[in-house]
Amino acid sequence: MTAMSVSEADIALTATGQMFEVGIEAIRGIETKVWKNAPVTLADILRSSRGHGDKTFIVYEDETLSFEEHFVASSRLANALRDRLGIREGDRVAIAMRNYPEWSVAFWGATAAGAVVVPLNSWWTGEELAYGLADSGTKVAIVDPERAASIGEHRGGLSELTCIVVARSKGHSLGDNSNGEGRMRFEELLDTAADDADLPVTAIAADDDATIFYTSGTTGRPKGALGTHRNICTNPMSLFYVTARAVHRSGGQVPTPGAGTQNAYLLSVPLFHATGCHSILVANLLVGGKLVMMHRWDAGRALELIEREKITSFGGVPTMVLQVLDHPDFSKRDTSSVKSVGYGGAPAPPELVRRIKDTFNSSQASNGYGMTETSSLSTMNVGEDYLAKPDSVGPPVPVVTVKVVDADGTVLETGEVGELWIKGPNIVKGYWNKPEATAATFTDGWVHTGDVARIDDDGFVYIVDRAKDMLIRGGENVYCVEIEGVLYEHPAVAEAAVIGIPHPTLGEEVGAVVTLKSGAHVGEEELAAFVRRRLAAFKVPSKFWFYGTELPRNPAGKVLKQGLRDELVGD
Repeated sequence: MTAMSVSEADIALTATGQMFEVGIEAIRGIETKVWKNAPVTLADILRSSRGHGDKTFIVYEDETLSFEEHFVASSRLANALRDRLGIREGDRVAIAMRNYPEWSVAFWGATAAGAVVVPLNSWWTGEELAYGLADSGTKVAIVDPERAASIGEHRGGLSELTCIVVARSKGHSLGDNSNGEGRMRFEELLDTAADDADLPVTAIAADDDATIFYTSGTTGRPKGALGTHRNICTNPMSLFYVTARAVHRSGGQVPTPGAGTQNAYLLSVPLFHATGCHSILVANLLVGGKLVMMHRWDAGRALELIEREKITSFGGVPTMVLQVLDHPDFSKRDTSSVKSVGYGGAPAPPELVRRIKDTFNSSQASNGYGMTETSSLSTMNVGEDYLAKPDSVGPPVPVVTVKVVDADGTVLETGEVGELWIKGPNIVKGYWNKPEATAATFTDGWVHTGDVARIDDDGFVYIVDRAKDMLIRGGENVYCVEIEGVLYEHPAVAEAAVIGIPHPTLGEEVGAVVTLKSGAHVGEEELAAFVRRRLAAFKVPSKFWFYGTELPRNPAGKVLKQGLRDELVGD
C-alpha cells in the first residue's frame, strides 16, 4: 500500500534542492515547467556516458560495445561528419536502418556534430524513404544495405542529399561511385577521424533543433515532428521520476538513477520510434544500462535473451508482452532476473497487469502514454496504482500539465470526456515546414493529442477513444486516409474506407471496404499487391470487403466507419 498520495509525493520530490526540482522557464515565449537538473543537450548526455567506462552498453547477437567504445565511435563520427562531409549546426542527417549498434553511433555522433537527426522508418518503401529525405532536406543519410538499395532507386530526385553512408556493408557492393553521387562505407567515414578526438565544439543550446521524427498524418504525407534538445532530454528525467515517486510513496529510499547493479533492457521496438529512441536508448546511455538489441522481434528469441543476458526490464507494446507470456517456451526459460515490464503505444488489456504480477512475483508493471509530439512519456501508471486502476495510463509527471477540452477548446470538469491536451517541456516545436498543420495541432504550448480522454479526481488519465482516423497495428500507427488514398489510385476502385479488425496479439489489423467502378473487376490479392508496392507492409490490408452499394455516409458526406465495422466485423 502507498503511504502518501501522488500530489503529496510530487510536492516532496520536486522541492528546491531536490534531484527532481522543478523550475519555470520561458520556452518560445511561454512559461513552462521544467526539470532544473535535466541535461541541457544530447551532447552532454553522450559526454557523461564516458564515465560508465568499460561496462557493456550494447549487445547485438554475439557483438558487444562498451560505453567507452561507443563514445569513441560516436566522437569519431561527429568529427568526420563535420570535417569530411561538411555538416554544420542545423544540417539534417538521416538514419534509416535496422536496430544495429551503428544506429546508436549514428544518432549520437550526428547530434554531437550539431546536426538535426532524422530517424526514418526502416519499414518504409523506397518511395516513402525518399519522401522523408526530400521533405527534411537531408544532407547525409546513414543507412544499412537494404535501405541503401531502396533509396538508390529514387536518388535522382534527392538534390540536397550529398552522401549516403552505408553501415554493415561487408559483402555488399556500393556500385559505381564515379558519377559523384557520394556513397561510402560507415567504417571508411569513421577512419577519417582520430580515436582520441574529443567531441567537436558546437553552438547548440537546449531549445535548438535536435530531431525530426516522422509521424503519419491524418491527411496526406507523414509530418516531421521537430524536436529540441530540451524535448528529448526531458524524457529520461521523467522516466526516473516515475520510479522515484513510486518508491517514495511506498515509504522506500529514492534511488539514484544508475546506482547499484547494472540494469539490462531488452530493446524490442524500433529506434526510429520515440519510445525506442527517447525512452530506451537515451535513458540507458545516461544511467549506464545495458541495451540488448534483436535482429527482429521474436518472442522465443526474446526469452532466450532474457535468460542469457539476465534482462531486468523488457516491454514495448502490450502485444509483445503478451507474446512472451503466452510463448510455449516460457516455462523452460529462466526469467527470474526481470524486475519491470513496461509498455505503451497501444491500448493494454486491463488484465495484463495482473498477469505480469502473477507471473513475475518481483516485477513491477507500468503502462504509459505519450506520442511523437510529446517526445515519448507524458503520463505513467505503475505498481500498486496500476493494479488499482488498470484501465488508466496514470497521472502526468510534474513538468507536464494535462487537460480535457470540448470541441471549442473549453476545459471540461473532472470526469467529463473530451479531447486530451498536453503541455510541458517535452512538447515539440511543431511540424517541419508545415505551418498550417502546426497551427491546427499546437496552441500556446499545448498539443492537441486527438485522443478522447477523461481525468479522475486523483489526476489519473484514461484514454477513452481515438479521435483521429487511425488504427494501431502491433504498436504502429496506421492512418486510414493514407491507405485509402492509395486504393483510390487503383483504376477499378470507386470508393474505399479503411477500418480496424480486432486481432488477439496485434491489437488491430488493417481492413478495407471498397466499392468498384461499374464494370470493373479486381480481387483481394491484386489490391493488396497494389498497396504493397506503395506503402510499408504493416499498412497493407489483410482483408478486403467488396461492398455492393455506395458506402454509407452522414449528411456531411463522411463515411460512417463505425457502422461498417459493426456490420462487417462485429464485436
